[in-house]
Amino acid sequence: MEKTSEEILSRIGDDIWQYAELDAEQVSFSEQVVKACEANFCGKYGKCWTCPPHVGTLEALKKKYSAYRKVFVFTTKHEIEDSYDLDGMTRGQIAHNKVEEKLANGGLGKVEILGVGGCGVCETCAYPAPCRFPEKAKTSLEGCGIDVVTLAKTAKIKYTNGVNTVTYFTAVFFGER
Repeated sequence: MEKTSEEILSRIGDDIWQYAELDAEQVSFSEQVVKACEANFCGKYGKCWTCPPHVGTLEALKKKYSAYRKVFVFTTKHEIEDSYDLDGMTRGQIAHNKVEEKLANGGLGKVEILGVGGCGVCETCAYPAPCRFPEKAKTSLEGCGIDVVTLAKTAKIKYTNGVNTVTYFTAVFFGER
């Protein structure tokens, strides 16, 4: 692995479930994933700078992320009571976001971190006013049209890790071309 993958592992290795390094060209983008965002289950579609449609067109996103050579994909796995345990899922997402924060604090050079869920830096997005914290703003994998199921298969990482668990994914793009 390149130095950046080693640096990522040294920061978060004990906190992750599975990981892989891929060539950035292996990441699959899907218009269907972006269309799924339009259903607006999270309530952020059209209301957040880091969500569709404001995050950019699928073509622009493909171009942006193809400017990197590599992507480090990692997961965290969290136990939940059952498939209706929304509080447990939320606790898992908060724990996963804390792992991401270890990477977002700099020192890795130019990287793009795409994680789980919407931005969440501010309680309410400033949209349509300019983003208050563009250096901290977080974009989700799905918001960029990345098919996480396909990403898991390509990375040979389990998408589902058993009954009463939830698995969260993050992709760190690095190594500018």
